[in-house]
Amino acid sequence: MDAALERFSPATREWFDGAFPQPTAAQAGAWEAIASGRHALVVAPTGSGKTLSAFLWSLDRLLTAEPADPRRRTRVLYISPLKALGVDVERNLRSPLVGITQTAKRLGLTPPAITVGVRSGDTPASDRRLLLREPPDILITTPESLFLMLTSAARDTLAGVETVIVDEIHAVAATKRGAHLAVSLERLDALLPKPAQRIGLSATVRPLEEVARFLGGRERVEIVAPPIEKTFELRVVVPVEDMTELGAKATATELEGGEKALASGGSIWPHVDRAIVDEVLRHRSTIVFANSRRLAERLTASMNELYGEALTEGGRGALGEAERVSRPPDAELEPAISRRVASGGAPLSPQRGAFPAQMIGQSGQTSGAESILARAHHGSVSKEQRAQIEDDLKSGRLRCVVATSSLELGIDMGAVDLVIQVESPPSVASALQRVGRAGHQVGEISKGVLFPKHRADLLHTAIVTERMREGLIEAIAVPQNPLDILAQQTVAAVALDSLDVEEWFDTVRRSAPFATLPRSAYDATLDLLAGRYPSDEFAELRPRIVWDRVAGTITGRPGAQRLAVTSGGTIPDRGMFGVFIVGGEEGARRVGELDEEMVYESRVGDVFALGATSWRIEEITSDRVLVAPAFGQPGRVPFWKGDGLGRPAELGRAIGAFQAELASGTASTERLESSGLDERAARNLLAFVAEQKAATGVVPSDRTLLVERFRDELGDWRLVLHSPYGMPVHAPWALAVAARIRERLGVDGSAMAGDDGIVVRLPETDADPPGAELFAFEPDELEQLVTDEVGGSALFAARFRESAARALLLPRRNPGRRSPLWQQRQRSAQLLEVARKYPSFPIILETVREVLQDVYDLPALRELATELSTRRVRLVEVETDAPSPFARTLLFGYVAAFLYEGDSPLAERRAAALSLDPALLAELLGRAELRELLDPAVIAQTEAELQRLVPERHARDAEGIVDLLRVLGPLSVEEVGERYTPRTEVVEERPAQPDASRDHTIEGTGFETRRLAGGAPQPAELLTELARANRVLRVQLAGVERWAVVEDAARLRDALGVPLPIGVPSAFLEPVADPVGDLVSRYSRTHGPFTAADAASRLGLGVAVVTDALRRLAADRRAVEGEFRPGATGLEWVDPEVLRRLRARSLAALRAEVEPVPQAALGRFLPDWQHVGSSHRSGIDGLVSVIDQLAGLPLPASSWESLVLPSRVRDYSPGMLDELMGAGEVIWAGRGELPGGDGWVSLHLADAAPLTLPAPLAIEPSPLHERVLAALAGGGGYFFRQLAAAAEPDADPVSDTELADALWELVWAGRVTGDTFTALRARLGATPRVRTQRAVRGSRRASALAARRRPDMAFAPSSGAPTVAGRWSLLPHPDAAPTARATALAEQLLERYGVVTRGAVQAEGVEGGFALVYKVLSSLEETGRVRRGYFVDELGAAQFATPATVDRLRAFHSDRDEKTPPVAVTLGATDPANPYGAALGWPAPGDLDTPADRAAGAGLATPADRVAGAARVSRSHRPGRKAGALVVLVDGELALYVEKGGKTVLGFLEPDAEQAADAAAASLVATVRGAGARLRIERIDGVFAVGTPLGEALIRAGFVPTPQGLRLR
Repeated sequence: MDAALERFSPATREWFDGAFPQPTAAQAGAWEAIASGRHALVVAPTGSGKTLSAFLWSLDRLLTAEPADPRRRTRVLYISPLKALGVDVERNLRSPLVGITQTAKRLGLTPPAITVGVRSGDTPASDRRLLLREPPDILITTPESLFLMLTSAARDTLAGVETVIVDEIHAVAATKRGAHLAVSLERLDALLPKPAQRIGLSATVRPLEEVARFLGGRERVEIVAPPIEKTFELRVVVPVEDMTELGAKATATELEGGEKALASGGSIWPHVDRAIVDEVLRHRSTIVFANSRRLAERLTASMNELYGEALTEGGRGALGEAERVSRPPDAELEPAISRRVASGGAPLSPQRGAFPAQMIGQSGQTSGAESILARAHHGSVSKEQRAQIEDDLKSGRLRCVVATSSLELGIDMGAVDLVIQVESPPSVASALQRVGRAGHQVGEISKGVLFPKHRADLLHTAIVTERMREGLIEAIAVPQNPLDILAQQTVAAVALDSLDVEEWFDTVRRSAPFATLPRSAYDATLDLLAGRYPSDEFAELRPRIVWDRVAGTITGRPGAQRLAVTSGGTIPDRGMFGVFIVGGEEGARRVGELDEEMVYESRVGDVFALGATSWRIEEITSDRVLVAPAFGQPGRVPFWKGDGLGRPAELGRAIGAFQAELASGTASTERLESSGLDERAARNLLAFVAEQKAATGVVPSDRTLLVERFRDELGDWRLVLHSPYGMPVHAPWALAVAARIRERLGVDGSAMAGDDGIVVRLPETDADPPGAELFAFEPDELEQLVTDEVGGSALFAARFRESAARALLLPRRNPGRRSPLWQQRQRSAQLLEVARKYPSFPIILETVREVLQDVYDLPALRELATELSTRRVRLVEVETDAPSPFARTLLFGYVAAFLYEGDSPLAERRAAALSLDPALLAELLGRAELRELLDPAVIAQTEAELQRLVPERHARDAEGIVDLLRVLGPLSVEEVGERYTPRTEVVEERPAQPDASRDHTIEGTGFETRRLAGGAPQPAELLTELARANRVLRVQLAGVERWAVVEDAARLRDALGVPLPIGVPSAFLEPVADPVGDLVSRYSRTHGPFTAADAASRLGLGVAVVTDALRRLAADRRAVEGEFRPGATGLEWVDPEVLRRLRARSLAALRAEVEPVPQAALGRFLPDWQHVGSSHRSGIDGLVSVIDQLAGLPLPASSWESLVLPSRVRDYSPGMLDELMGAGEVIWAGRGELPGGDGWVSLHLADAAPLTLPAPLAIEPSPLHERVLAALAGGGGYFFRQLAAAAEPDADPVSDTELADALWELVWAGRVTGDTFTALRARLGATPRVRTQRAVRGSRRASALAARRRPDMAFAPSSGAPTVAGRWSLLPHPDAAPTARATALAEQLLERYGVVTRGAVQAEGVEGGFALVYKVLSSLEETGRVRRGYFVDELGAAQFATPATVDRLRAFHSDRDEKTPPVAVTLGATDPANPYGAALGWPAPGDLDTPADRAAGAGLATPADRVAGAARVSRSHRPGRKAGALVVLVDGELALYVEKGGKTVLGFLEPDAEQAADAAAASLVATVRGAGARLRIERIDGVFAVGTPLGEALIRAGFVPTPQGLRLR
C-alpha cells in the first residue's frame, strides 16, 4: 500500500486501491499537507487528480465522524469560479461517495449518509430554502453565492465549516472577483470557532508564492507543486500556400467577350472551416476554442453548413447516431468537402448568396443548417442549453463543441480527443488550459491544433506554442487595495451586525488584497458610505451605514442588506437582453442573451442564430427578446461587445526576441516545423518577416523598436510604432503621445494602441512631421503624463462606471429587470461630475489605481522607457512609400477602432441635432414666459413633495428623520413632526429576507427605532436620542431652535456663525469650500420658485449675501433666474432640476386637457390653414403671404402655377409672380430634375432666403459649368447672350444648346436662378391659361415694389430661346449656422402646417430629419410658445402646435349635419395641404382574400370573377406623393387618387356615398378646367371607367364617355 494512503480509514483506502493504480504525486503531496491541518495550495496540470486530492481527506473525515449540530452540519465548502464546474464536481463526487460508503458497509461499518448541496445563481428558490432548513455536509457554491449567504440568515448554516476548497484559484486570484472572495473568506472565518482550513487548487500558475499569499492571507500556506510532466502534441496549421494570395472566384456576371467577372475571394475563413471539419471528422470528440462569442457562433454555423452539404454530395444522406459516433474518420466525405472549397472560395448552394465564412462583419449570416456536427457553447447560451451540449459531447451524441473560455476551466468533458484553437490564444496560460481539455486523464497526451487567421497572428501563435511546451506561462499579480470591493463588503458586513471599526479594519487587512490597506483609504471609504459626500447632488451618495465615531462602531442603515444582496458582486452589468421562447414553460424558456446594441439593430421578424439554432424575433420588450424557433432558416450571427484581452509584456518580449531570431536567419524551417508549424505555416512566417525586412530594413524586436512613417490616402501622415510589448504597455504610451501631439502641434493625433504597436494620424502641415522623437520620453515624465491624462480617457469613464457599481453607488433599480447600458453610462457620468469636485473621492482614486495597476502595465512601460533612454533598446525611424506588412495588420485595427467607435444608425441626424448651440437657440427663441405655462397646482404639489410633506414621503423612524435633516437642512421639532408618521404595525425581524426590517439600535444609547405595539416614539424623543449618539445637533438659526445633522456642523459654523456643542467629531469640523453656497443650493433644491428674500429669511442671512450666492450658482447652471409663479411679480429663482420637473408636469397637465381629433379633421383643417378654397387670399399681398407660408418647400414646377398658387390666391396670374421676382422680392430655386422638362422648385422671400434655401446638390462640374459660375460670381444678373459672352472670353465657343443645358443643370443643382418664371414655363411646354379677370389693382405694396425695380429690368430686350429668357444669377449662399437654420425651419413648419408631425417633416425630406426639428420644437414648448400633445388621433404624442392652432383644429372636429352638403377640394398629390402620404398614411389597400380575388390576380379568373375582384386586385397599384398626380378630399377624407395623366383613378369612397362622389367629381372637373388642362380616365379601381358608380358621377360632373374611357375637355 502506498504510504500516502495510510492516513485514511480502511474503507477509503480499499476503495482508492480498487479504483486507481496509485496516487499521483500531486495527490500524495496534498494529503500530507492537508493532514497536517495547514492551508495548502495544490498546483498541477489539468488531469492530475487535484480535485480528488482535496476532497478525499474531507470525505474520509465526514464518513468517520458525526456533526454535533444538524443546523451547522456543513463542514466542507467548495468554491468554484464557474457554476458549470460546480455542477460537474457535484456529479463527479457521487462515485467516491457511493464507492466508499459501499466499501464501508462491506467491511461491516455503518457510515453516515453524506449529503451534497449546490447553491449558485441558478439554484431555484425552493432548493435554497431546503438548503437553509437541511444544510448538506458538503456545499458547492460560487464566490457570489458565498457572499450572499454571509449577508443573510443562511450564514448560520456555515458556522460549522472546517474545510474550504477553492478550485481553479488562478482564475480569480488576479481579479477583483478574487479580492471580493478573499474578504468573504475572512468574514467566514470570523463566524467560526477557529479559522477553516483552506485548500487551493490551481493549474500551472506563476508565481506560486503570490497565489499562496492570496489563498492564506496572513497565514502560512504549504505549496504542493510536484514536477509533473504533461505531454502536449501541438500543430500550427495554415490551410493555404500563401496567406496574402487567397485568390478570386468567378461570379455569374458576364463581361464583354463572355469573360466571367471576378469577385474578391480574399478570405482565409473558407479554408479554415474546411480544415476544421476535416480534423473533426478524423476524431471522435473535439472542442474548438474561439476568442469571441460571435466567432464561435459563426464557426458553428459554417461548419454545419459545410458538413451538411458534403453529406448530400457524398451520397450518404443523413448519418445515423451510431454511425456518426462509431466511425472516427468520415473518409468518403473528405473529397466532397474538399471540392466545396477551392483556392478562391466555395461553390454556393442555390439558397445562399455568399459563403457564410466570408461574412465576418460585425454580424454575419448563416443559412440555418441543422446542428448535425457542432454546437456553440458560451456565456450567452442559456445554462440549460449549455448543460445539454456538455452532456451530448460527453455521451458521444455530439462530435464537436465550439466554445469560448466557458469550457476553459476544469470542467470534465469526458474523452476529448482533440482541441482546436482558432486565432492565437489570449495567453500561454489560457492555451494550456484549453488544450488540456484533450487527454484530460492522468498520463494522457493532450493534442491541439492551432489555426492562425493572418500572418501576424501566425507569428504570435508560433511563440505561444513554443512557450506552452516549455511551461513558460505569464506571471499574475493580486490587485492591491481595491476600494470599491472594500465599500461593498463593508455594507454587507454591517447589514446584520454592528461592527467595531478597528476589528473590521483588522479583518479586511488579513486578506491578501488588503494587506497593505492604508488607514487613510479605509477612513475615506467609511466616509463615503456614511454620507460625507453631497447626496443632494447625486442621490446614491446618501448614507449606507451609520459611523459612530465616538463609540467606534459602524452599523447598517435600513435597506443596507437589500442593497448588498441585489447589487453586490464584481462582474460588470453589460445590460444584456435575455432571450426567451414565446409561450415556453417557465423553467425552460430562457435561450440565452444578446448584446444591447445587437438588439437595437434588430427588428421583429428578424432571424438570428444562437447556439447553432435559428430563432425568429416575435417581440422586443424593454428587457427581453421573445423568440420562436425558425429551424432551417437563414439568420444573422449575433455580436457581443466585450473588452479585448491585452498581451502581457513578458509574452511580448518573447515575441520580440523570436522576431529578431527570424530576421537574423537563425530560425530555419526545420526548427519551426519541430516547434509544431506545418510546412505552409513555416513558409508563410519566414516570408512575412522577410517582406518586413525588405520594406523597412529593420524587423522590430524586443531590442529594436521601429517608427514607420508614410502618407495615407488623404495625404496625411501616419506614424506607426512597431513594438511587441502588448496593449497594457502601448495603451498608456499612446495617451502620452496624444498629449504631446496636442501640446506641440495643437491637433488631435488620434493615437490608437494595439498589441503590436501604436498608430498615429497627423494632419498635413507646412512643418516637417515628427518622427521617432514623438515616442521618446523620460521615465519619470512618462509616468506622470500618463497619470495626468488617464482621467480624461474613455477607459477611465468605463472603469469608473464599473467601480461605482461595485461600490453600490449605482444600484440596480429593479433587480429582476435589465438595466440598460446607456442608462448606466448616463448615471455614471452624473456621479463622476459630482465626484470630480473631491480629490479624495475613494472611487475616483480606485479607478485611477485600477487603470494604472491592473489594466495598464506602468512598471513595464517605465522599464522600457528606461531602456530606450539608456540605449539598451534602439528606436529606429524609417519612411516608406506604403505601409509595410507589419503596419498593414496594425492599420486594420486602427480603421476598425474608428469605424465602430460610437457608431450607430442615424449618426448623421444625431450629429446634426448635437450641433445646435443651446445658448444661441435660447436667444433665438426668446425668454421663457413661464408664468403663463406653469400650473399653480403643479407647483404646490411639487413643493409639497420636495419638502416631504406628502404622507408617502414622511419619515417612519429615526433613520428617516436623519434623512429629513440631511436633505432639507435644519428643522424645528414642529417641522419634523409635520413630516413624521410612525409605523403602525409591529415589525418583526426576518433576517432571511433581503429586505426584511430589523431593530436598529443607536450605539451607546440603547434606543430602538423600531415601532413597538402600544406606543410610538415622538420626534422630540427621537431627536434627543440621535443627539446622544452624535448623529444630530441642536442649533439656533434666525432666532429659532432647530436640529441639524452632524455633517452640517462646519457648514453652519462657517456660513452662519453657529456655535457648535462640545463633542462634535473632528471629521465634521473641517472647513468646506463654499458654506453659504451649499446652504442656498440646498434651499433651492428643496423648494419651488422663490425670491432671494425668502431664502434669506429662512437661513438668517442678508438678501445681498443670498443674491450673490444665487448668482454664483447660476453661473454654474445650478440655479435659474426668471418669472415663474403665476400671479407673482418680480424676479424669482429656482433649481434647474426642479424647474424641469415643473415644466414637464405642467405640460403633461396641459396635454391631458386636449382630446385628440379624428384624422379627417386634420384633412379639413390643413387646406383651410393654407388658404385653399373658401379662405382664398387675393392680390400681390395675398401672393406674398402664400409664398411666405410655403417658403423652402420643393414642389414640381408644373404644379406651382396650375394648382398650388391658383388654389390659394383668388385672382392669381403669372404676371403677379413675375412682378415679385422682377422686384427682387421673391426668388426661386431648383432642387432636382423630373421627366418632361419638369423639376422640383421652391420659392423663397428674398429677405429670408439664406435661412430657407437648402444646400446645393452635389454635381461633377464640367469646364463649361465652371465658366458659367465664374461669369456669374461677380454679381448681378446676365441675359443669356451676355452670359454666353462672359463665359467664353478665351475658351472655345459652345452652341446655345450646350450652354442652355449647362445652365439648366446648374439650376436643378440649386446654384443658379432667374429673375422670372418665363423660362421655366417655356421649358414646361406651355404657359398656364390666364383666367379672365379685372386688371390687378395697384396697391401701396405693388407701387412700392414697382418703384424699386431697376428701369432696365422690365424693358431690357430678351435674347436667346424662350427657355433661357430673363436674367440669370447665382442663388444666395444658405446660412451656414445650423442653430439659426434649425430654428427658422421649425418656425416655418409651424407656419406651414399648424400642427407639425413626424410624417409631415419626413415628407419634406428635411435634412437632419425629425430629430433635428424635435429638438427646436421641444425648446419652443419649454418657453410656452407651442404645445406638444396628442392632437390628432393615432399620430403619437410627438405633435406640436401653438395653443391657438389647437383651438382652431378642434373647431373642425364638430360633427357635420347630414343635411350639409359635403365639401370637396382637389389638390396636387405633392401639395402640402394634402395630409395623406405625409402626416397621415394612405388608406390601406384592399387585400386578395377570396378565391376570386386570387384568381383575378393570377389572370385565371372567369369574367364574373374578374369583375368581382378587379377593384381589390388594382389595389396593388398604390397611391403616392408623385409629381402630376391629384387627390380629391371630401370633408377631409381621401376620396379619389388620380394618377399623372389621369389614366388610372383609385377610389376610396363607400359604395353608397353618391353625394360624396358627386362632390368629388365636381371638384375634380373644376380644378382641371381651371388649370386649362384635359383629362382622360381609362380605369377606375382596375375596372373600365364607363359604367362604374364613380364613372357615372364623373359623367354627371362633365366628363364624356368614349370607347377609350371618360374624357374631359
